[in-house]
Amino acid sequence: MSEQLAKELQLEEENAAFPEVVAVAEGPFITGENIDTSSDLMLAQMLQMEFDREYDAQLRREEKKINGDSKVSISFENYRKVHPYDSDSSEDEVDWQDTRHDPYRADKPTTTPRKGFIGKGKDITTKHDEVVCGRKNTARMENFAPEFQVGDGIGMDLKLSNQVFNALKQHAYSEERRSARLHEKKEHSTAEKAVDPKTRLLLYKMVNAGMLETITGCISTGKESVVFHAYGGNATEDKVIPPECAIKVFKTTLNEFKNRDKYIKDDYRFKDRFSKLNPRKIIRMWAEKEMHNLTRMQNAGIPCPQVVILKKHVLVMSFIGQDQVPAPKLKDVTLSSEDMKKAYYQILNMMQQLYKQCNLVHADLSEYNMLWHDGKVWLIDVSQSVEPTHPHGLEFLFRDCKNVSQFFQKGGVAEALNERELFNAVSGLNITADNEVDFQAEIEALEKMNEDHVQNHGKKLSVFSSDGDPPIYDE
Repeated sequence: MSEQLAKELQLEEENAAFPEVVAVAEGPFITGENIDTSSDLMLAQMLQMEFDREYDAQLRREEKKINGDSKVSISFENYRKVHPYDSDSSEDEVDWQDTRHDPYRADKPTTTPRKGFIGKGKDITTKHDEVVCGRKNTARMENFAPEFQVGDGIGMDLKLSNQVFNALKQHAYSEERRSARLHEKKEHSTAEKAVDPKTRLLLYKMVNAGMLETITGCISTGKESVVFHAYGGNATEDKVIPPECAIKVFKTTLNEFKNRDKYIKDDYRFKDRFSKLNPRKIIRMWAEKEMHNLTRMQNAGIPCPQVVILKKHVLVMSFIGQDQVPAPKLKDVTLSSEDMKKAYYQILNMMQQLYKQCNLVHADLSEYNMLWHDGKVWLIDVSQSVEPTHPHGLEFLFRDCKNVSQFFQKGGVAEALNERELFNAVSGLNITADNEVDFQAEIEALEKMNEDHVQNHGKKLSVFSSDGDPPIYDE
């Protein structure tokens, strides 16, 4: 009876002290067994209350994720929708985010002391522990390039083995290098039958200036350049623009020029400039080199394209052909025996003129770089041509003579000289050797003597001894 009396007295005191709380407790908004849910307003309020509780739970998870084990923590208390005194959850409920394990929170790698291990006895853990190394490898994925996606692995308790991490690391570096190559190719290189944006701008400027009327399309592609056909525009006071032009665009990729720098770095005309330029500007020097060589050939009366203008790595020349149809190469045209013999003597005469009057060696003369147009042979592609005083000038000349002799001997020209006779006929050097090996040895000796003379006296003059001018062969 005393306990029952004490409870009644306690209830009377609570009702007297908190009359409003009692009124709210008796209202319909407090959960109980007899709640009328037929009202839409009631259902909306109950759903909103549930949404607010979920929102607050999310805030608690964010707090724990951000704070971690830090001594200084932040709180989202002011952003909560339902305050603690509004919650009707029982004290026995345990939310999963209140537990010590949070799947959204990554376990920090266990640091090992300087001695390299922690623990004692059977519980010892070294720095080579599989779990410790796996967590460290997961954390190291943050050092990968930003464009290499690693997913949500960094934010979870993953344990990557050394084999998997090394494979990912190698793949990330490979992707980074591949992306750099693609960017390089897109921004700074010319592709087959296409040009990069900077080259396209140069061509647009030529058309807008009236120098070219229109660019029709690509007519030839090679390892070093791409050739386009264009119709000439209005002539100026100092420039005569032909009706049809050939635009030679040197590719600005460096891959094709790695094995061809010997043609320009030892050329006395460009030797001093070669060492001072960066690799990309050297490609412009190739275009400049071809322009100067074509100018020499044109002044000597050798059939070759006429230079119109040079803009950086774009060289505009006269078009060898007619009505957008380029002249065929000597290897693609079928000539009669008389035309074949005529072409041989023309080439022999041009090689002599090129050596004596132009002071040049073609260095890549073959049936691929000779065109047949209007009943005569035209020389093209002279960007690699060098002077005879080049350290390898005579070797290049002997190679040209070998290509020419083999082509016309196979073509049925009975008068075609062999490579040694043709070399002496072009250069005027009467080298007497019974076989090709001794012949090339004498050529190398002459080049070595000339190189020593240039190094000692600083002159660009050849000391090749010859018995007068070579004979001029005519049909």
